[in-house]
Amino acid sequence: MIPNMPSHLSHLPIYQKAMDIIVLSRSISTYLNQDLAYLQPDGKEDINIYFSGDIVQQSTSLAPEIEKAELEKYSDKKHKHIASVKRLTNLLYKNCCRLEKSNSNGKDYLPILRNELKKFRKLQHTWSLTL
Repeated sequence: MIPNMPSHLSHLPIYQKAMDIIVLSRSISTYLNQDLAYLQPDGKEDINIYFSGDIVQQSTSLAPEIEKAELEKYSDKKHKHIASVKRLTNLLYKNCCRLEKSNSNGKDYLPILRNELKKFRKLQHTWSLTL
């Protein structure tokens, strides 16, 4: 996170939702990893374990991109950060869908994350219009 973060940033609904998504994706990934870490009978690892790491990485990248967009002075650079937030959100959603096909009990929690991402997208649309 950026050390000189303005105090208003933590009160932004999109920033708060991004923080919620980080916590949720980490929890789901931890739960999924317990099921997906085992080798398959043929000795191969479950490919879905990488998607569980991706949701953590992508969700962790949301808040810093929001911060950068808020702090940026030039509109063209703001739009690059806004586009990055949108791209990360889309990737997160796709990875949730992929993980729902995995062989894990944790996949039952992925619809919760997808619903949070839908709410985030609505906030993202409003937020991007205000910048």
